Amino acid sequence: MPEKNAKLVQVFIDQFKERPTDQFFSPGRINLIGEHTDYNGGHVFPAAITIGTYGVARLRDDMLVKLYSLNFPDQGVITFDVNDETKLSHGSWGNFVKGVLQALRGYGNVFNQGFELVIEGNIPNASGLSSSASLELLIGVVAQKLYRLKVPRLQLVASGQRAENDFVGVNTGIMDQFAIGFGEKAHAIYLDTNTMIYDMVPVDLGDNVIVIMNTNKRRELADSKYNERVKETQEAVYELQQSLPIQSLGQLASDTFEANAHLIKNDTILRRARHAVTENERTQLAVESLRANDLVKFGELLNASHDSLKNDYEVTGIELDTLAETAQKIPGVLGARMTGAGFGGCAIALVNRQAVDDLKTKVGQIYEETIGYAPSFYVADIGPGAHWIGEVKK
Repeated sequence: MPEKNAKLVQVFIDQFKERPTDQFFSPGRINLIGEHTDYNGGHVFPAAITIGTYGVARLRDDMLVKLYSLNFPDQGVITFDVNDETKLSHGSWGNFVKGVLQALRGYGNVFNQGFELVIEGNIPNASGLSSSASLELLIGVVAQKLYRLKVPRLQLVASGQRAENDFVGVNTGIMDQFAIGFGEKAHAIYLDTNTMIYDMVPVDLGDNVIVIMNTNKRRELADSKYNERVKETQEAVYELQQSLPIQSLGQLASDTFEANAHLIKNDTILRRARHAVTENERTQLAVESLRANDLVKFGELLNASHDSLKNDYEVTGIELDTLAETAQKIPGVLGARMTGAGFGGCAIALVNRQAVDDLKTKVGQIYEETIGYAPSFYVADIGPGAHWIGEVKK
C-alpha cells in the first residue's frame, strides 16, 4: 500500500472507527495545448499527471454519506443522506460529491446505501491542474466500485462535468474530466470535443521534460471571468451564424473565420473568437509536430498559444506572463505557455532536462522580484487516469 494511503487508512479509522475496504487514485491534468477550445467545440491535448487525489472508502449499512478531507480538516466530517440533492453551504467540497451522485442518478443508477470516504490531494488548490475534476472522477470510481455500477467510462466523465456545470455552477467544458477519466501513462489525449472522437498520442520528449510552474496565486473558477468568456464566444457564434451554418467556433478554419470576421461588430468579441479558432488550429499542428518528433515546432506553438491567450483571450495576467515569458528566454527551453483556465494557476515549460535547475533559478528569481513571492515548480510525469488501486489489506 502506498505510504499516503496508509496514512489515509489510519485517519479513516480515527474518524469512523472502522477500516476502509478500498483505495483509489484520481490524477490531476495538464493541457499541453488547446486552451479554452473545449467549450468552443475544438480540439484539446491534455494528459493525466502523477499528482492527484487519493481516497479510501467503505459502504455503510444505512443511507448516510460521511466525508472527511485532510486538505480541509476545518470542515470536519460532512454528513448527508446519499439521495439528498440539496446543496451544502458555498465552499463545501461535499458539493462535488453530491453533484456526481446526482448526475449518476440521472443516468438511472440507484444508491441504497451510504458510504464513508477519506481523501487527500497533493494538487495545489486553485492551481489550474484541475483539482475539482480530479475529485469528481475519484467520486465516480468510488461509486462505480462500491455500488458495482456497470457504467462506461464516458458516463463517469460526463457525470463529473455535469456535477461541475449543474450543481457547482461553473460552465466548464469536458476536457478536464475526459483527461482524468481516460488518461494513460506516457500518452496525451487528442480529443475533438465536438464529436468526442479521440486518439491516444505517445508523448516522447527525448531529453526534455515538462515543468509545471505554479504562480501560487489563488483563483476560484466560479468567481473568475471564465463564465464571461463562455458567453463572449457564444455571442461570436450567434453573429457568425448570419452567414455561416456553424454551431461552434471549432468548426471554422482561420481563413473562413477571417473572411467573415466583419460580422462580429465588437472588437473584444472578435478577439475572443479569433483565439478559439487559431488555438484549435495550433492544437492540430502541435499533435502533428509531436508525431513527427519535431519538438522545436511543438515548442513554437506553445509560445504562440500563450501569446494568443494573453492578447486575444486576456486570461493570463502578470503572474502567468512573468512565468511563461521569462521561461521562453532561457536556453534549453523549447516553449512555454499558461495551462488551465488562467487568471492565476500554472504555466508549463518544455525544457531540456539539463536546463531544469537553471529554469527554476532564473524564473524563480525574476518572478519573486516582479510579483513579491515565490513560484513553485514540479516536473510533470504523465500517468494513468482515475482508478481503483485495490482492496485495503487487513
